[in-house]
Amino acid sequence: MIKAYSTVLFDLDGTLTDSREGVINCLRHASGVMGFDMPDDPDRFLGPPLQWSFRNICGMDEERSAEAVRVFRERYSTIGLFENRVYDGIPEMLGRLREAGVSLHVATCKVDTYAVRIMERFGLMEYFGMIGGAGIDGTRLEKHEVIDWVLSENGITDRSTVLMLGDRLNDIAGAHKAGIDCLGALWGYGSLEELVSGGAEYTAQTPQQAADMIIAGRNDSHVR
Repeated sequence: MIKAYSTVLFDLDGTLTDSREGVINCLRHASGVMGFDMPDDPDRFLGPPLQWSFRNICGMDEERSAEAVRVFRERYSTIGLFENRVYDGIPEMLGRLREAGVSLHVATCKVDTYAVRIMERFGLMEYFGMIGGAGIDGTRLEKHEVIDWVLSENGITDRSTVLMLGDRLNDIAGAHKAGIDCLGALWGYGSLEELVSGGAEYTAQTPQQAADMIIAGRNDSHVR
């Protein structure tokens, strides 16, 4: 049985929205401008921080990876961020969780200003208290740093009441490093194997199932 959580932090790419088209198109743009080969599996870029991906997937050093991020964002900041769609069932899930009294925030490795623009474009802002992300100045690059920041800004000190909802290994690792549990979103980019082997406390096949689980945990705690 899932525990009772009063706060849920949401990843953005692969959890709230399917951003694959925009990310891959901007990766191709960077590849064309800088002359590096596209990775064999570009979907590995979906989720982790860009700097990490260019270093660890494309084998770039710090200077070249920083330039790749800059070129990627040339296209992403004007076109790529809106080559995107909200997953089916997300607004319904968010509405149910809010009605159940759950506090909702976003914790993404995407630059926070981009995250806000995406949330505004797709009508998701109304459900969330805070849109937390990486700083455009290079701060909060790691998932646990974003989580820590969101919790600090909202005065949340009891981390046993907080759940991260994300779709990739970096969501789980960041959650655990920040001292919170993670629910793996199987409708996103990560496989069941990735999420289970990464140590996710729970997994859900659909947004509806995720909402059912979280609400059931809260109801069960009230009954006891």
